[in-house]
Amino acid sequence: MDFMQELGIKEKNFGASTGIEWNDTTDQGELKIVSPVDGKYIASVYLASEEDYDKLVARGVEAFKQWKVVPAPKRGEIVRQIGLQLRRYKDALGALVSYEMGKSLQEGKGEVQEMIDICDFAVGQSRQLYGSTMVSEREQHRMYDQYHPLGIVGTITAFNFPVAVWSWNTMIATVCGDTNLWKPSSKVPLTAIAVQNILAEVIKANDLPEGLFSLIIGRGSSVGEKLLNDKRVPLISITGSTEVGRRGAQIIAKRFGKSILELGGNNAIILTPNADLKVALPAIVFGAVGTAGQRCTSTRRLIIHESIYDKIKETIVKAYSGLKIGDPLDENNHVGPLIDTIAVGEFKRALERAEDEGGSVICGGEVLEGEGYESGCYVNPAVVEAENSYEIVQEETFAPILYLIKYRGDVENAIELHNCVVQGLSSAIFTQNLLEAEEFLSAAGSDCGIANVNIGTSGAEIGGAFGGEKETGGGRESGSDAWKAYMRRQTNTINYGRTLPLAQGIKFDI
Repeated sequence: MDFMQELGIKEKNFGASTGIEWNDTTDQGELKIVSPVDGKYIASVYLASEEDYDKLVARGVEAFKQWKVVPAPKRGEIVRQIGLQLRRYKDALGALVSYEMGKSLQEGKGEVQEMIDICDFAVGQSRQLYGSTMVSEREQHRMYDQYHPLGIVGTITAFNFPVAVWSWNTMIATVCGDTNLWKPSSKVPLTAIAVQNILAEVIKANDLPEGLFSLIIGRGSSVGEKLLNDKRVPLISITGSTEVGRRGAQIIAKRFGKSILELGGNNAIILTPNADLKVALPAIVFGAVGTAGQRCTSTRRLIIHESIYDKIKETIVKAYSGLKIGDPLDENNHVGPLIDTIAVGEFKRALERAEDEGGSVICGGEVLEGEGYESGCYVNPAVVEAENSYEIVQEETFAPILYLIKYRGDVENAIELHNCVVQGLSSAIFTQNLLEAEEFLSAAGSDCGIANVNIGTSGAEIGGAFGGEKETGGGRESGSDAWKAYMRRQTNTINYGRTLPLAQGIKFDI
């Protein structure tokens, strides 16, 4: 395919890069990547070794010594150039994201646009790494806080956003003065290699230090464990399941490292009787079936007032009947494949469990077969009538399953159902009633890190801090003041007087 050649993807690729050099390790096994779109072999990657990992980290440590003293606006200039290169390769990289991962071509290109947007944001941020000045209680003293570069930032990404999440972390970390080490999902390593090739052009053109942007593709049991336990990596951002994040956070905390966790979501939309259904319907459907339900912000639960429940159910079933499912590179299709047949199995088991608990599948749920579906990864998105208390509803199934849940009474009852899950990422309410909207956004409302009114749960602008609460993990990425996580904070006090007054009025004469 033309986009593979344009991005420098070979039939066989190496699994570790310092940004300038690639390793030549071939004895750790070989990942053979098959597209969920058509079941065809794409290319392979030789897994990196623990020795490769140590080489990358050593280079990252040395690069940090140089990079941390570069003025932040000059670091921002490098990120600006990366954004320009991403614009150049947007179509090719978007196509590879779509083909390797399975999301629609529009979403693939949109993911690359997120990378471009965060580059633009980070360039501006490079001139806004602000501290604060505080009033000292001591005469002739000035007190302020400032932020310094942290070190190597490790980023562990998941398959569903193979490049965007890396950029949220890495572009901000770069302007903050950090070096970067990326461990992508083994399900989608080719997109990471493509990004590394794009970065290489900027690295070489600016004679940047080797190890500023490093990539390692290897086993979690070897290089993954070394990364989690490595004191030379002060911050690791982990995107993945709650189980992965819980274990990773424990290991990192044990060595007093820092972590940013973007884990599971069980996102809900509340529909009150005051909702504008013309606005709500596309948000519901896209939230539930976009990326084949494989977003951490995908809409899993629809909490509907009993007075409009039957109407909403009928409308959603009708909308689902018009979904076009097939090759995501065909922009006429709405829904592409799941990432692999393992995910298909989880989809089927979730529906079986929902029915066993008393739920009813009212739409979809089939695994699709025949021409165009040879990979075995295509399913018909499902709609299920359920109760919020079902065990399966309390879990996150990374697949296009939408649970319809009825509520009675006031919006407070809907909010109680909404919050009664262990995850806390994204949430939304559709209402034209100001009181209901404000209640949802108040301290008594949604307990999620993201709460929206009259827009869906899925998708987020890079200008806002992204992240969740409860078992979603904690920490924030991308915009707002999320940059502070990638730096170490320091409080400074300067005595410009001729005496030494002590804080709290303590007297100590010698």
